[in-house]
Amino acid sequence: MDLLHHAGVQATCCLQENLADFRDWFLFVSAAADLRTTFFVFFPICFHLKEAVGIRLIWVAVIGDWLNLVFKWILFGQRPYWWVHETDFYGHAPPPVILQFPVTCETGPGSPSGHAMGSAGVYYVLVTALLAQLSPRQPNTSTARCLHGLLWAGFWAVQVCVCLSRVFIAAHFPHQVIAGVVSGMVVAEVFGHVRFIYTASLGRYVGATLFLFGFALGFYLLLKVLGVDLLWTLEKADKWCERAEWVHLDTTPFASLLRNLGVLLGLGVGLHSPTYAESCQGQHGRRWTFRLSCILVSLLILHLFDALELPTDREHLFYALTFCRSACTHICAVALIPWGLARLLRQAEKKDL
Repeated sequence: MDLLHHAGVQATCCLQENLADFRDWFLFVSAAADLRTTFFVFFPICFHLKEAVGIRLIWVAVIGDWLNLVFKWILFGQRPYWWVHETDFYGHAPPPVILQFPVTCETGPGSPSGHAMGSAGVYYVLVTALLAQLSPRQPNTSTARCLHGLLWAGFWAVQVCVCLSRVFIAAHFPHQVIAGVVSGMVVAEVFGHVRFIYTASLGRYVGATLFLFGFALGFYLLLKVLGVDLLWTLEKADKWCERAEWVHLDTTPFASLLRNLGVLLGLGVGLHSPTYAESCQGQHGRRWTFRLSCILVSLLILHLFDALELPTDREHLFYALTFCRSACTHICAVALIPWGLARLLRQAEKKDL
């Protein structure tokens, strides 16, 4: 593995030296590839345009990131920004100098890349949904083939940018981002054939949330009893990150897990609330003006929720608030915002009469 890691560090050095002018672009791509973008931007747009796509997007993102966490805990993957300082591979020679950035110091294990896995899964869902919507009846026409080629070219362009950005900022080795892309596509393809997610009851959402959390927590506690600390990377991040303020609590494994589970539970509660049935499934839900209004208001409200600063002085309180915020935002996007807009429209219609 040392040879593989050394080759990865060389790739990082090469990118940082030759593509330094693209620094801001890579930082933007790395930030945009975070699942926050999926939950707070892509989801409200997809859900209010076509609900099935929004539901599939959340399941792929949440299950994919949960699997990513389990894989990371099993594989014990290193990250370039700390491996280069701790390895004996270079002997007495000075190790290569790699730059760090505000988004470099991820606190979890490195393999596979969560950003690459999440991005691949999410964009796979978006591309396949667009293809199914735009060319369902005549898939063999020249226009359909051209559209097919353009969308998949765009998909791979995004994945290449995400992978290069994660290697550029020294958060991952190349083999980790490749593994992430492949894993994300597999998860998205599997969920393309899973039908129960579109009709899942609230009990199934609650059960899935409890199972995913219980399995992760049980796995962590079991290995801790056996003397294996699955949070071994937190010390390395604190030790080797150039600036303490670049180590963020919201990048820890349990913070990401609880954020995702909050999103999943919020989706389930929203879908099975009376307000969702009254608004999205009513006569207003069929109007494009209503759907576009839901998108715009949801994007605004979710942005405000995301901008809330949670207290980081107490770790367990931060985790609990992260879960609650994620659940509340998606209950709002799915049920409360459409319900509020529907009531406003009904009142306006009554005044017109």
